[in-house]
Amino acid sequence: MLASPQRIILVTGASSGVGADVAAQVADPDTHVVVHHRDDARRAETVARTIRDAGGQASTITADLDDEFDVTAMIHTLGARFGRLDGLILNASGDQRRLARLAMPLMRRGARIVFVTSHQAHFYPHKAVPKGYAGIAASQRAGETALYTMRYDFAHAGISFTVVSAEITGHTDVASAVVTAATTAHPSGIVYVGRAASLLTA
Repeated sequence: MLASPQRIILVTGASSGVGADVAAQVADPDTHVVVHHRDDARRAETVARTIRDAGGQASTITADLDDEFDVTAMIHTLGARFGRLDGLILNASGDQRRLARLAMPLMRRGARIVFVTSHQAHFYPHKAVPKGYAGIAASQRAGETALYTMRYDFAHAGISFTVVSAEITGHTDVASAVVTAATTAHPSGIVYVGRAASLLTA
């Protein structure tokens, strides 16, 4: 029987890509990773099973982050099962402010919120974006801006907030930076990942 985990970390958009890499890297025997997905239960369970097979603790949860009922139900489920949330890694699109607001009552002092974005979105609209990416960049930028309006609330509650801005490609380095922000003793408020040149052309 596994011991009660010291940390409960929810990773949104964790059934594939960066989110799956983050879930795998943040996992350890003292951490229960909740692998969130919207509509790909099979891939999410594969991520969770891989974590469990490596000696970690993991489960899956589904929610459309743009649906208030879904998000409320997800947070209620986490509260009923674990009673707390030590880390919230925001890697999926959706209403980030609402999710953070609903999650905060479960988060104790010392908890972490990490928002994952791209350079193209972080600097939007001040720098050019790839063709067809403007809509995504605008949505991510809006999510980041909404979270910034909550920084006083985070600080008052003793919750650290970090934005990890990265190149669109390069999952491994991004995941490592996200995990560091979610677990290090004194996380930075903003972390840039990737080549220095990308910051000039993002």
